[in-house]
Amino acid sequence: MIAQACKRTMFLTSIPSSKTLITPKTLTLPLAFLSTTSPPSDQQPPQHLHQDQAISIEDNRSYFTKKIHTLCATHRDVDEALRLLDRLRLQGYRPDSLNLSSIVHALCDSNRFDEAHHRFGHYVASDCAPDERTCNVIVARLLDSKTPHATLRVLRCLTNFKPDFVASLVNYNRLIDQFCSILRPSDGHRVLFDMISRGHCPNAVSYTTLINGYCLIGALGDAQKVFDEMSERGVAPNSLTHSVMIRGVLRQRDFGRAKELMGKLWEIMKGEDDETVKSAAFGNLVDSMCREGFFNEVFDIAEDMPQGKTVTEDFAYGQMIDSLCKARRHHGASRIVYIMRSQGFVPKLTSYNSILHGLSKEGEGGCMRAYQLLEEGVNFGYFPSEYTYKVLLEGLCLESDVKKAREVLEYMLKKEGVDRTRIYNIYLRALCLVNNMTELLNGLVSMLQSQCQPDVITLNTVLNGFCKMERIEEALKVLDDMMSGKFCAPDVVTFTTIISGLINVGRTQEALVMLHHVMPEKGFRANVVTYNAVLRGLFKHRQAREAMDLFNGMANDGVAADSTTYTIIIDGLCESDQIEEAKKFWDEVIWPSKIHDNFVYAALIKGICRSGRFEEACHFLYELVDAGVSPNIYSYNIVIDAACKSGLRKEAYEVVREMKRNGLAPDSVTWRILDKLQGGRKQSCDEVSNFQSINGPQG
Repeated sequence: MIAQACKRTMFLTSIPSSKTLITPKTLTLPLAFLSTTSPPSDQQPPQHLHQDQAISIEDNRSYFTKKIHTLCATHRDVDEALRLLDRLRLQGYRPDSLNLSSIVHALCDSNRFDEAHHRFGHYVASDCAPDERTCNVIVARLLDSKTPHATLRVLRCLTNFKPDFVASLVNYNRLIDQFCSILRPSDGHRVLFDMISRGHCPNAVSYTTLINGYCLIGALGDAQKVFDEMSERGVAPNSLTHSVMIRGVLRQRDFGRAKELMGKLWEIMKGEDDETVKSAAFGNLVDSMCREGFFNEVFDIAEDMPQGKTVTEDFAYGQMIDSLCKARRHHGASRIVYIMRSQGFVPKLTSYNSILHGLSKEGEGGCMRAYQLLEEGVNFGYFPSEYTYKVLLEGLCLESDVKKAREVLEYMLKKEGVDRTRIYNIYLRALCLVNNMTELLNGLVSMLQSQCQPDVITLNTVLNGFCKMERIEEALKVLDDMMSGKFCAPDVVTFTTIISGLINVGRTQEALVMLHHVMPEKGFRANVVTYNAVLRGLFKHRQAREAMDLFNGMANDGVAADSTTYTIIIDGLCESDQIEEAKKFWDEVIWPSKIHDNFVYAALIKGICRSGRFEEACHFLYELVDAGVSPNIYSYNIVIDAACKSGLRKEAYEVVREMKRNGLAPDSVTWRILDKLQGGRKQSCDEVSNFQSINGPQG
C-alpha cells in the first residue's frame, strides 16, 4: 500500500508546474491559446483579429468579460476562468467588477469559500476593488460560508483600501448573527460598534440578534445592557426582542421574572402591527418554554390565551403542538388537541400526524393513545399519512395487538385515492413483526378476499416473513405457486429471499442449487445482493472455502463485488481464524480495487486485534492514514479497546492522541473504554498527564 502511495507521489512530482515564469514583454496571446474550441457566434472577437495575431486586451475587454462569465456560470469551470484571468493580468489586464463577481460566485458555488475569501482579498489589496454595490453583493455571498472571522477580515481589507466603503445593514446583521451562532457575541458586539462608527444606525434586528447571542452563553447581564442601550439609541424593542430576553431568563430557571416579562410581551404584541414579528415572538416564547421544561405553563397559555387576538388561534395551538412534539412530549401535545376541540377548533392534519407519529414510536402506552387519537380524528376527516400509518402499525404489532392493527388497516382503506395494494403491503410487513405465520396468512387471504391483487412486493414480504420465522417449506410452496402462474411472477428479490432463508436453516446445498441452476433456468441473473447473502450464510456455517470459491466465480458471472462483499469476506475469514488470508485478500484484492469503506477497515482491524496482534493493528491503522484514508472513530475505538483489554494503558492513550491529530474527537464509547482502563484505581502521575493531554488541563 505504501509503495503504491509513493508511486502516486512520484507521479505527481513529475508533472511540470503550471506556474512557469514568463516574461511579459515577449508574451503574445493568440485566440487559440485561450480556448481549445471556437467561441460561440455571440462571443467572437472582432473580425480583424486572426489566430496568429496578438489580441489587444483592452480593446476586447467585453469579449474576455463574457468569456470569463461563460466559463464560470455556464461551464462551471472556475479553474479555467482563473487561469485565463491570470494570463490576462500578465498582459496588464485589470479585472473589473463583472470579472470579480463571476469568479467569487463560481468559487462559492463550488464550496471553495476559503479560496473565494483569499482571491477577493487579494484583488482588493491589488487595488482592483469593484464598486460599492458589487462589493456588498460579494460580501453577502461570502457570508454564505458561515465563517465570520474570514469574512470580517475581508471587510477590514475593503475598508483599508476603500475608506469610503460601508457594508450594508443586512450584511452587518448577518455577520453579527454568525458570531453569535458560534457563541462569540463579544465579537458581534464589536461589529455593532464598527457599524455605528461608519454611520449606520443599527435596527431592531441588530440588537435582538446580539441579545440572543449573549443569552445563548448565559450572559444575561450583558444581554440586559444591550437591551437598555437599544432604547437609549432610540431603537424600540419589538415583541421578538422581548421574547428573546424571556428565553434568556428561562434558561436561568427564573420563571418569576419570565412571567413578569411575559405580561409586558402581551401588551407590546397588542400594540404591534407587524403580524410576522408577532408570530415569530409567540413561536420563540413557546419553543423556549418547551425547551426548558415549563410544560404546565404552556398548557396555561393554551387554556387562557393571554395573547388575545394578536396571533390566530390556529397558529397558536399549532405552535404549541409543534414545540411539544420537538420536546418529545407527545402526550402533552395530545392535551393541546383536547383543549382545541373543547374550544371548537380542529387541529391541522400535519400537527395531528406529528402527534400520532411520535406516540407510535414511544412504545408501551403510546400506541394505545395514538390509536385513540386516530379514532377521534376520523370524526373530523383525518387520515394518517402513509409513513405515520406504517409506524402506528409496527408499534401495534410489536405490542401484539393485531386486532387494532387490522382496524387501522380498515381506516386507511376507506381513504380516497389510496393504492390499496401498497396499503396491504405495509400491513403485511408489520405483521412480520408478530412472528405468527397464521396472522400473516390471514392478512394475505384478507387481501385476496377484498379483490385486491397481490403484487411481487406483497409476496416477497410474505416470503420474508416466513423465512424469518424459519418456515422455509411454506415459503417454498409460495415460490412454486409464483412460478406456476397462480400468482405474479417472481423476481431476483424473491430468489434472494428464499436463498437467504435456506442458508439460515442450514440448507446451503439447496441454496447453491437455486443460485447456480434454478435462477438461470428461469431467466434470472443473481446480483451482488444475492451473492452477499450467500457469502454471509456460508461464512456463518464455517464454510470459508466454499465462500471463497463462490467469490471467485462472481467475476465469471459478471457480478462486481461491492464494499459489503469485502466486509463479509474479511469478517468471515477473521472469524474462521484465517487472519493471514484476510490480510492477503486485503493486499491483493480489496486495496487495488479501490472499493473499500470504514466497514471494511473496521472488520480487518477487529480481526487483527482479536488475534492478539495489537501492534499490527496499530500499524495497519496508521498505514491507512499515511495512504490518505481517513478511518472513522469506530476503527480507533476497536484499537483502543484492544489496548485496554491487554493492559496497554500508555499505548491506548497514544492511539487517542493520534486520533485527535487526525481530526477526530473521542466519543462517548472512547471515554467508556478509557474509564474501564482506570478500573476505579488511583491514577499515577503519568496517567494524569496522558488524560490531560487528551482532554485538556482541568481547572
